[in-house]
This record gives sequence, structure tokens and C-alpha cells, in this order.
Amino acid sequence: MKLRFLGKNSTPGDSPTLYASDQDSYVVQGWKVLANDLLMRLDVPDGHTVVEVPTELFEHLSKDGLPAGEIKTYEPPIMLVTEQGTCIVQGPQMHDPEALSQMRIPDYETCVEVPKSSITALLEESGGADHQRPA
Repeated sequence: MKLRFLGKNSTPGDSPTLYASDQDSYVVQGWKVLANDLLMRLDVPDGHTVVEVPTELFEHLSKDGLPAGEIKTYEPPIMLVTEQGTCIVQGPQMHDPEALSQMRIPDYETCVEVPKSSITALLEESGGADHQRPA
């Protein structure tokens, strides 16, 4: 799998990053979610994991030809929005050696792969109630 870097939201020691893949998916690199109170609220299937990223990370979607990267609807693969305003994103954990070789992932981070269609759907206004689910 080949990745194309879209952007990152970095501060010293933190590096959530967003990539577009050649597999019609996005790879979201973020902080490992280890908090039991968050994990207990989620149904994480085998082979999947969750990462925490700032909501601003999705602004980099505009570099993939999307008109804006502002999340309008909070639903899977975004499972929760924390009190700090970060997103908990769930998806299959990345194991592709070619993709991983293109990334720098600190020990306290990991990455998930999510279909482009599931992310782009979050950019559209929902006709229903606000789906934001604070953690």
C-alpha cells in the first residue's frame, strides 16, 4: 500500500498524522487509547483498534481534493468526541509493511485504516439530530 501524506498536527512529542492510501482509504495515525473508561464504552472487534486525534487533523482532507475538512457529523469511524475536543477513531489496525515503512510511529501511537467513503460522509451535514457523543 502506498501512502500520500496529507498533514499532521504536531507539537513536541505528539504527531497525529493523516494519509491517503492507494486503496481508497485514509490512514489515521494517532495516540493509542489505553484509558479503560473509554475502551469499555466501545465495541472493538478483533483486528481493530482505536486512536485519539485532534479534530483539526481532518482539516487536511482538503489536500485530498475535498472542499473542506470540517467534521459535520460524528458517527463511525469516529466513535467518541472527548471532553478535550479530540476524536476517538476506530478501524482495522494497520499491519501493511509497505505502508508502515513510510511512517514514523512513536511507541505511544498507532494507526488505523478507514474507508474514504466513511470519512467523507462525516463532512456532510446530517439531516437528523446532532450525533456528537462526548466521552
